[in-house]
Amino acid sequence: MIYLDHAATTPMRPGVAEAMEPFASDRFGNPSGIHGVSRRAKDALEEARERVAARLGVRPSEVVFTSGGTECDNLAVKGVALAGDRRGVVTVATEHEAVLESVAFLERLGLPVRRVGVGPDGLVDPDELIDAIDTGTGLVSVMAVNNETGVVQDVAGLARRVAEERPWVLFHTDAVQAHPGDPVVTEHVHLASLSA
Repeated sequence: MIYLDHAATTPMRPGVAEAMEPFASDRFGNPSGIHGVSRRAKDALEEARERVAARLGVRPSEVVFTSGGTECDNLAVKGVALAGDRRGVVTVATEHEAVLESVAFLERLGLPVRRVGVGPDGLVDPDELIDAIDTGTGLVSVMAVNNETGVVQDVAGLARRVAEERPWVLFHTDAVQAHPGDPVVTEHVHLASLSA
């Protein structure tokens, strides 16, 4: 069998499996517990948070671990829309289903949602994205790398433009399919969904 979907799910690298082994045997505690095993698990979790934060150039308090990309997207999109005064969301029609289902949920609640189309090349037109944002918009969500087509959006450029022209808007990117070295977490990206 030839497996061609490693971007979605791939076998664990031997070095990662080796690093994770202690957490399957002796460091398995609930990091929220108060006993020794739990404290060791919490220490390991906080060390991981610090390493991820350093890699991304953010503060450890800005790193939130979830069960995966779908939960990340749901938390970002629904969290921003339901928490703020500006509850509108602008996204791209070719987003991952996790984002599209989240905005559909918000739409059913009566929140304003706009979906921007893409050109024949799969790229969003920056002018169309900006034009879709109004004073009631609180979040723009643009996927970094499309999981079906492989199209790579200029997230850094789009986020910068949104920050310059619509500074009240938060910018989210689903970067689950992006390469770990891709510059998707920039000063103008406020929320990024990443996955191991």
